[in-house]
Amino acid sequence: MTSTLRRKDTVVPFTVTGSGTGVAQTVDVDGKHTIQVDTYPSFGGDDAAPSPLAYLLAALTSCNQVVSAVVAKDLGLTLGQVQAEAVGDLDTAVIGGGAQGNANFDAVRLQVSIETDATAEQFAQLKSETERRCPVSQMFIRSGLEFSNEWTQKPLA
Repeated sequence: MTSTLRRKDTVVPFTVTGSGTGVAQTVDVDGKHTIQVDTYPSFGGDDAAPSPLAYLLAALTSCNQVVSAVVAKDLGLTLGQVQAEAVGDLDTAVIGGGAQGNANFDAVRLQVSIETDATAEQFAQLKSETERRCPVSQMFIRSGLEFSNEWTQKPLA
């Protein structure tokens, strides 16, 4: 537990509710959005919607984009196109076969390419500060899996 105190006026609750049968689920996000979830046939699904693990990796790429925009604004930087790819290595023996062990990803690799007017020093700060402030990156990092985070700077188009 960290010693950092959180102010109640900065805490925002995020709520989702889900219901379904078998391995398919419909998730309601604050009564405003609906997410369909399914899984691969090898886990009993129809592959009719993304799996929870695909959504988890999507959360990583999109959270990094959101937080990088916030950090760029703080640093006075302009961002253009952001492209991100996340790859997770998952041993399915625990989930699919009931083996003993950790059901978590063994490793996750994030690659981000950003168009920006940042200097090399500012770009390094953008990357490190985004990683520090991104809740999804921090969940992956703090879970103990092998996490790599590679960023490439491109000139503004």
